[in-house]
Amino acid sequence: MMRRRTTLLTGCTALALALGATACGGGPVSAGGGDKALSGQTVTVAGVWSGSEQKNFQKVLDAFTEKTGAKTQFVSTGDNVSTVVGSKIEGGNAPDVVMVPQVGVLKQFAQKGWLKPLSPTAQQTIEADYAPVWKKYGSVDGTLYGLYFKAAHKSTVWYSPDALAQAGVKPPKTYDELLKAGHTVSDSGLAAFAVAGQDGWTLTDWFENIYLSQAGPEKYDALAAHQLKWTDASVVKALSTLGKLFKDKQLIAGGENGALNTDFPGSVEKVFGPKPEAGMVYEGDFVAGVAHDQYGKAVGKDADFFPFPAVGAGTAPVVSGGDAAVVLKDGKNAKAGMKLLEYLATPEAAAVWAKAGGFLSPNRKLNLSAYGDDVTRATAKSLVGAGDSVRFDMSDQAPASFGGTKGTGEWKLLQDFLRDPSDPKGTAAKLEAAAAKAYQG
Repeated sequence: MMRRRTTLLTGCTALALALGATACGGGPVSAGGGDKALSGQTVTVAGVWSGSEQKNFQKVLDAFTEKTGAKTQFVSTGDNVSTVVGSKIEGGNAPDVVMVPQVGVLKQFAQKGWLKPLSPTAQQTIEADYAPVWKKYGSVDGTLYGLYFKAAHKSTVWYSPDALAQAGVKPPKTYDELLKAGHTVSDSGLAAFAVAGQDGWTLTDWFENIYLSQAGPEKYDALAAHQLKWTDASVVKALSTLGKLFKDKQLIAGGENGALNTDFPGSVEKVFGPKPEAGMVYEGDFVAGVAHDQYGKAVGKDADFFPFPAVGAGTAPVVSGGDAAVVLKDGKNAKAGMKLLEYLATPEAAAVWAKAGGFLSPNRKLNLSAYGDDVTRATAKSLVGAGDSVRFDMSDQAPASFGGTKGTGEWKLLQDFLRDPSDPKGTAAKLEAAAAKAYQG
């Protein structure tokens, strides 16, 4: 159940699947003093983060330690948060806090009775400092379980300013202009786009931006809730629009096969690495973190973005994602876990990662000056400014078996569509069959 990873995997990631394993990054953090309220207690936190994301989150945990005296232990779960955490809960070895990267999984955990409702303190902070949409996505059946600590702005197309300048191309305003600009870039010697087809979640993001802009927010919400079937004409139309890109060998670095053998970090490397193969890569704001951390690119100078362009007569989409902190009932130190969550709800905690980079907070009280560069400030302002018009990543709202599992459901079917985009209607029918099965389950 991999979600929106922003860094290259380190050797620590998949090797520390067992929550009882040694924490990545050197083990528990030592307490900041003996007189702190939580001294002597350890909070175990599980999440998908690895590489620079994990290091930056550790800085937040260190600040919590300094403030409270509690030790922390972060364990990277690898791709399958739902499976790994679920098995540990059932085995009696639950972590205290999980950073859940999907609405569908948060809902699944809540319905199984695994989650503690948020404390009144955390709830009051969310009510005061976050747009209502974030409370909605953190709630199940009217009870608030999840705090969205890290958000993603997933309607951003990242590009090499040099590549576009050499091609004489300016950032496009419409999808048709995007494809036209892509051809101009490819004529200049670089492929237009690096597409991370090996990671099915990136393909769902392509679809969602096109669908939200082309079909509109009401149909987007209906499809996300499976109140609208995937065989609807609006879905077929969006797949056809996406297929224009997928079947154009001139636009995609390495063609379909190249894309299917490129993971997300690899797609960023193809634009911002030492041997560029493409001028643009579509994905969320977190592309900037990889471009900067892995390839030393100055964001705003060597790496920049333009908003995902409007499709047809629609408006430009604003799709978001995020990681929600939840507290597990069965954690050995759930009370201290809730204290960590209350801390994560504050602008003070968000500012720690904001300064480190590769991070957006949906917290309206976080001063934009906390971010380290103008591009990130602009992205954060856009996300927070969108308020309730933000639409959460559709596949993240789906049951994990449809929208969040490698090799099955929407991820696999869109990979199949990338391989052969000739039958949008047939693909829509397969998506509907998979969705119907998952939502009934």
